[in-house]
Amino acid sequence: MQPALPIAADIATVAETQPGTPPGAIAMLPASRGRGTYGEILRSTILIGGSSILNVAIGIVRTKAMAVLLGPAGFGLMGMYSSLADLARSVAEMGINSSGVRQIAESAGSGNADRIARTVIVLRRLAVVLGALGALLLVLFARPLSAMTFGTDARADAVALLSVAVFLRLISDSQCALIQGLRRISDLARIAVFGSLFGTLASIPLVYYLREDGVVPALVAVAAATAATSWWYSRKVPIAACAVSAGEVKHEAMSLLQLGLAFMGSGLLMMGAAYAVRLIVLREAGLGSAGFYQAAWTLGGLYVSFVLQAMGADFYPRLVGAIEDAGEANRLVNEQAQVSLLLAGPGVIATLTFAPLIVTLFYSHEFAAAVDVLRWVCLGMALRVVSWPMGYIIVAKNQKTLFFGAELAWAVVNVGLSWCFVQTFALEGAGMAFFGSYVFHGVMVYLLSRHLTRFSWSASNLKLGAAFLLSIGLVFCAFSWLPPLWAAVVGSVVLVMSSAHSIRALLGIVSREQLPPAVQKLLILLRFLHLA
Repeated sequence: MQPALPIAADIATVAETQPGTPPGAIAMLPASRGRGTYGEILRSTILIGGSSILNVAIGIVRTKAMAVLLGPAGFGLMGMYSSLADLARSVAEMGINSSGVRQIAESAGSGNADRIARTVIVLRRLAVVLGALGALLLVLFARPLSAMTFGTDARADAVALLSVAVFLRLISDSQCALIQGLRRISDLARIAVFGSLFGTLASIPLVYYLREDGVVPALVAVAAATAATSWWYSRKVPIAACAVSAGEVKHEAMSLLQLGLAFMGSGLLMMGAAYAVRLIVLREAGLGSAGFYQAAWTLGGLYVSFVLQAMGADFYPRLVGAIEDAGEANRLVNEQAQVSLLLAGPGVIATLTFAPLIVTLFYSHEFAAAVDVLRWVCLGMALRVVSWPMGYIIVAKNQKTLFFGAELAWAVVNVGLSWCFVQTFALEGAGMAFFGSYVFHGVMVYLLSRHLTRFSWSASNLKLGAAFLLSIGLVFCAFSWLPPLWAAVVGSVVLVMSSAHSIRALLGIVSREQLPPAVQKLLILLRFLHLA
């Protein structure tokens, strides 16, 4: 449920400094009101998803190179280091970047430029202090962390080196908080793409020459590239001149930390759960299985992440601006969910159908054991698309205790199911546990959202959700009960039908003029649109 930094490329800016804005001021973003936000949602999601192809292409090169150079065991090692770095980052930042996004978005909706400036100044100072403190603690506890993770303290130096990546990640996140809070989507997109590109160019040679010894330096290189890119774009955002007294710094810091602690708890739980599940797989099934699980996890969320990233980039700030109007907030959630389902459904079905080909394309034939767990992860990702729009209601309402409690419940269920299922079903059990945890998550978040805003699904969303979940279930069962060739035929037929339905449904809720020109040309080529 935590807002995520979107991965996208050059897309239309949703919030830029407006013509005539005085120097040093920031253009304010009114909350989206009234009907017709389908076009805004679709345009943002399509452009983010379409431009994300650039980032995916970069990721394919990096992932393929790492898989070939390191093999399953080395790739699993990289996954463990990444999880450890994410966990340390989540603890160190104390949620201030996520709380900063919310406060900036709220201030932008009300036109309070001074509040934005104070938040940004304090946020940047806190990020430096907390980043340095987090890096220091990781160095001090490198030896016990190495022993706990790998069963030996021989990797303590590599764990200590991760501290550099943690520090750089905090700096980068603080720079992106301003950009995301103001919905400067194009800048977020460029940060993700160029950061990934430069990180790939730096990380592959390190792994090529150093092999497993180059894994941690490669992670540091990616973090450095993202930090440098985020600095380049964040410095272009005009900030109102604002003198901040010591008392104001203290007050703003406490405000950020108070809300940030809930976000920190959420991030800690989610990263901790991911770390714990990988540790369970590592201990119960071996390092090779940990690599297979890492591969399945990465691929399972690849397409769905395009849709979820759009929620964090555009939908979340809009929802914050409208959250005091329950009817408007519920309408925004239903509209976002409808568009997300129409876009994500065919992608999930395609991943289920072509899982063996996708695994070989992104990794190698040595990762074939990841296919079965990948299909279970896909089921969980489909439910994630359904539950996440509702989850943002809890965040936007600033319900800190409720938010943390929901994340805690999900983490306990996820780790508990993983512990039980991996022992019984080996590697595939980790995928089953992920799916089961999101069955629980969807029911829980719906009940909480209904309590907060009396949220309910629209009739059209109920029908759409049922249709897509049944289609996804049909394809999944086909690969369990039918020969692979026949199952692939069933999956392909369902994919074509679901894709056609999604396109027609989307064209029914948005006007032709709201679609990007490139999308219009593609739909004309496919005969879904006629020449004007």
